[in-house]
Amino acid sequence: MSRIIGPDFAKTFFAALLGSGLTFGAFKAFDDDQKVVIERAPETYTRMASNVAGPNAANNPDFSYAAELANPTVVHIRAKMGGESLAGRRRQELPSPFRDFFGDEFNPFEGPQRGPGMASGSGVIISEDGYIVTNNHVVENSSELEVSLYDKRTFKAKVIGTDPSTDLALIKISEKGLPKTVFGNSDNIKVGQWVLAVGNPFNLESTVTAGIVSAKGRNIGILDRDRDRTAIESFIQTDAAVNPGNSGGALVNLNGELIGINTAIASQTGTFSGYSFAVPSNIASKVVEDLIKYGNVQRAFLGVTIRDVNGTLAEEKNLDVFSGVYVDSLLAEGSAKAAGIQSGDVITKVDDRSVSSVAELQEQIARHRPGDNVSVTVIRKGSQKVLNVPLRNREGTTALVKDVRPEVTRALGADFETMPAKDLSKMNLKNGVRVKNIGSGILRSETEMRSGFIITEVNKTPVKTKEQLIKMLEDQEGGVMIAGVYPDSNRKYYYAFGMAE
Repeated sequence: MSRIIGPDFAKTFFAALLGSGLTFGAFKAFDDDQKVVIERAPETYTRMASNVAGPNAANNPDFSYAAELANPTVVHIRAKMGGESLAGRRRQELPSPFRDFFGDEFNPFEGPQRGPGMASGSGVIISEDGYIVTNNHVVENSSELEVSLYDKRTFKAKVIGTDPSTDLALIKISEKGLPKTVFGNSDNIKVGQWVLAVGNPFNLESTVTAGIVSAKGRNIGILDRDRDRTAIESFIQTDAAVNPGNSGGALVNLNGELIGINTAIASQTGTFSGYSFAVPSNIASKVVEDLIKYGNVQRAFLGVTIRDVNGTLAEEKNLDVFSGVYVDSLLAEGSAKAAGIQSGDVITKVDDRSVSSVAELQEQIARHRPGDNVSVTVIRKGSQKVLNVPLRNREGTTALVKDVRPEVTRALGADFETMPAKDLSKMNLKNGVRVKNIGSGILRSETEMRSGFIITEVNKTPVKTKEQLIKMLEDQEGGVMIAGVYPDSNRKYYYAFGMAE
């Protein structure tokens, strides 16, 4: 499955609509001594076209060397989406726990029936002991994953962690001695350079297509910023043919080194029509390292509101430059403000990398963790300044945070807090637990619940504390109905979903 975007780069892709249901407990946090070595190519080694030499080598490339290296590392992923969907059953077919408490007051299951679905995509083996990187949209909402290797063996896989902000996910199979990819440096690729896309389009196994890098640092607006304001898009654009089923597969250079994870295509028809997009390998390697070591992605923030510099903005703001990232404002507790960056500055470089767009700036910062120091070059009133910026997290600290949430809250994809008595009193409530935020998980995939929702009942039992809520959900198998209210509404809302048994 590939994300598919229309000609206006609106969200008309099919892969986001894969069904529902995340397997309960499909996320695993690791101890500090967990070691997975991501192999990176030596910076000094650059291979020209295989078996071709002389001034016409670039015009007569041989892709066989890269294909031989990449093919064994790319897998086919089949995802069962949600199993028998509770949301698709008619009222008379509701499981007994739901029939007992729904009564006649509410029926959340009206509407078209929806059965189990299947989706497919690709993935790239990154370690000999079975870690595989793929797209989040390939595995999101899945209840079961099956991985087929290049040598035709098949394995069940489990989700280790996901990062919707970059549309990446990490899964694992139980096997040793596997062929693994070598990560290349995606910063070093150039527009016009030959690349290969390796994956399983239309369920065709081990397909290799060739093209060139058409552009870098593309922001095409396919990640849902309404629900995930930390979305990072800085895609490598190529004209290598990518089709449904290629998602999560490898984009490699002529050395066979991984330089991107194929993610989306621009198309009016749902099939390839000229352009495809890949997450750069430098972002992918950082995301999977974080998922393995910490259980979640350690994301650093500059703490700025920004926009691209162009001719119109340069004239409006009387700027001396026509490229870079303009700083509109700064967060009070953000990294940028603490380091001396000011509103009206134009950021032109992070460390030794030039940035000419918001996407490029986001990509550079996304490679760092809170506590890292970066050098930021700005143009201020015609003068260049270089500032040292200690990066902070979203809360304004440099702390690294492991995901130590109970397994059930990770599966639900949400954080909860007990409602203070004074807040309950203001809303004329006797009890309640607030949903602080909703990320990737069951609540996002199976319901339309929004952050801020106050849970008052689970299966008609009043809920008073976060601990009580977690205990009730941990003990629950099958259907769950949650009731509650939003702070801005007097109406009672109901959300139903299934927990894996």
